Amino acid sequence: VQLQASGGGLVQAGGSLRLSCAASRRTNSNNGMGWFRLAPGKERDFVAGISWNGRYISYADSVKGRFTISRDNAKNTMYLQMNSLKPEDTAVYYCAVARKAVAGPGADGYTSWGQGTLVTVSS
Repeated sequence: VQLQASGGGLVQAGGSLRLSCAASRRTNSNNGMGWFRLAPGKERDFVAGISWNGRYISYADSVKGRFTISRDNAKNTMYLQMNSLKPEDTAVYYCAVARKAVAGPGADGYTSWGQGTLVTVSS
């Protein structure tokens, strides 16, 4: 399955963005999905994960209360609503399909990756 992330851009601190991740097709099994980000000079970090049915959701501590992950299986699309953005949220955001139904924080638990969308938050 191919993933296409979009919705990134330049926003001032305190602003909001909504990222989308469109899959080319439904996965063969009921897979979880997740968002990761890569900031300059840092390692790739887990941001949020969501199970196939949306019942199980997890967030990195750094984004709890500000970001909301969701998915619309009818549209094969996952979303990340980002509010109260901070300069430290600046990164390339990647979406990925998990190997299992529940999406955890470990990057090795994911298979297909999108190309990334850049989010820049100015102070």
